[in-house]
Amino acid sequence: MSDTTAGRLPDLPVTFRPGRTRAVLLTAGAALFVVITLIALLLDQLSPGERISFVFTAALLAGVLFLLARPKVVADETGVTVVNIVSRRRLEWAEILQVNLRPGDPWVFLDLSDGTSLPALGIQPGIARQRAVADARALRALTEVRSTAGPEAPRS
Repeated sequence: MSDTTAGRLPDLPVTFRPGRTRAVLLTAGAALFVVITLIALLLDQLSPGERISFVFTAALLAGVLFLLARPKVVADETGVTVVNIVSRRRLEWAEILQVNLRPGDPWVFLDLSDGTSLPALGIQPGIARQRAVADARALRALTEVRSTAGPEAPRS
């Protein structure tokens, strides 16, 4: 979200997710499922039970890749929803004290008012570092404006 570089906050609601990583994982998951299922169907020496186990294994592997593609961070007027691989957490703006993406971090960390830190896998610099840095800056700017002024805060 490069809107903050121009001095403007992104319009809400906004969703941050690792687009390229997600595309790779979803494509790989679908391709893996199709290839293993085709192999199971084309091998004549397999029994029906073995074919089913091949398809089940393909579905399991694809499911893992689909779970890895799930992370996102959704910011709206009232707060932020952090969706990680197997968890989902809703935060009010005031609960977020700081948004961190330090060099070497695998993803953004949110410092929370309860003294904990929450990883936000939806913003990760893996394949698209510049995009992740811009998204982290946008979320940081939104947090700074929203957590101090509340949900009725004017948008710049």
